[in-house]
Amino acid sequence: MQNPPSPLEDPDYADFAWRRYKRLMVWMVLASALATVFCYLFLRYLMGEVPLVMGLLTAGGVFFSVLLAAALMGLVFLSSGSGHDDVINDPFEEE
Repeated sequence: MQNPPSPLEDPDYADFAWRRYKRLMVWMVLASALATVFCYLFLRYLMGEVPLVMGLLTAGGVFFSVLLAAALMGLVFLSSGSGHDDVINDPFEEE
């Protein structure tokens, strides 16, 4: 049985979906930066002066962890919201 075509195979719709994903990622970079600043200030409040290496590694860890989570969730939303998930054939689904 042949799978029906995915909506993302349409170039216009794919362009729209990827632009929406990229716009989401721009906002998530800003949210990651805000979370990084908040965590650094909280760490500084708890410990006082933060060593340079510890501050840089903490900032990098927080920033990239939040950004990775946002990127993966954004791809889930892209796949689901575009209808790409609906065109698969599930061999375990009873008809």
